[in-house]
Amino acid sequence: MFDTSRLTRFLPRRMQAQIDAYFEALDVLFAVRDPKVLGALGPSGVRGLVLHRGKQGIPTLVPATHKAHFDWTYPSDQPEMADLYRRAKTGQWDGDSLSWETSVDPLDPERYLIPDDFFSFAALEECGVKLDAREKLKFKHSMCAWMLSQFLHGEQGALYAAAQVTEAVQFFDGKLYGATQVMDEGRHVEVFNRYLDTKLEKLYQVNDNLFVIIDSLMTDGRWDMKFLGMQIMVEGLALGAFGTLYKLTKEPLLRQLLKMVIQDEARHVHYGVCALREHFTKHITERERQEREDWAFEVALLMRNRFAAYEVYEEWFEGIMTRADWRRGVYASPGMEEFRTVMFSRLVPNLREIGLLTPRIMPRYEEHGLMKYFGGLAADKLTAEKLIADLN
Repeated sequence: MFDTSRLTRFLPRRMQAQIDAYFEALDVLFAVRDPKVLGALGPSGVRGLVLHRGKQGIPTLVPATHKAHFDWTYPSDQPEMADLYRRAKTGQWDGDSLSWETSVDPLDPERYLIPDDFFSFAALEECGVKLDAREKLKFKHSMCAWMLSQFLHGEQGALYAAAQVTEAVQFFDGKLYGATQVMDEGRHVEVFNRYLDTKLEKLYQVNDNLFVIIDSLMTDGRWDMKFLGMQIMVEGLALGAFGTLYKLTKEPLLRQLLKMVIQDEARHVHYGVCALREHFTKHITERERQEREDWAFEVALLMRNRFAAYEVYEEWFEGIMTRADWRRGVYASPGMEEFRTVMFSRLVPNLREIGLLTPRIMPRYEEHGLMKYFGGLAADKLTAEKLIADLN
């Protein structure tokens, strides 16, 4: 990314941060090499990264242009999807059944939300910011509330995308399964919102990078792009993020909540692999496949930047330290590094499995250190039980 510090060092800190944000947005958009990918992501990028449509305090109106696919013969010719539907029916759970009576103290050092070494406080001190013990507890409360807020916003996007996919998907067994996912996502919105509202009592606005992805998926009329964006990219990365927080937190209600959500998400990503594996390798042109391959790479970078937690920076440190120094501190933090590691260890094998990680695109993933996850298991080879066992 272009270093703006020399150009802005004499400006007020808040103005420096604003300029840094605009240059970061331009850096993301100008990095897109395929004009079709830029055409797909560009308008959403402007609405999210420049206009900050998700942070205007009013509902966002997004035009949807997909076609609903009806099949009046009701075929049952996708046994893998039919099996997912059966598993989803038996795997339904009630959000009210969680232990909501559990007392949650965000400042409890014993049953902490995230551990002390999650964030690099040393990086803050290098910038002249030193927090005392209580301030560190409050800061960790903010960081956890921010992460869960982004989970909540992502689940709202997943709820609407799942509804669109159920309409647009061409497999009838997939429509039946998709209906169960809509229910799952609604339940996830319910429990994350309830936890933030009643336990952490704090909600952050949607991150701009996440808004771009959701906006792009809602406005794209191609059913397979909705599948790719939500089932593979957003759900796959979320599965890794949920797993990391489940592993790190000592707060029992949050662990219980995340465990139940992870079990649902494992099915969702499996569904995406199942639906796209044959489609991308046999039923689209090579040019179309390459466009989707490039799109997936650009979204992977957007998702990585999603975890820069600028909303926390704006609340705690804007005007005190530069946005660039904050970004470096976030990327140097052990907890955030683990988030990125687990997230991409879930995503990259799925892209490989559906044919979007060919030698053509591999050097770009290698450039960002993501090819080390190439040999992992794809979602169709992972069960929820194995995912949870690996985290304990």
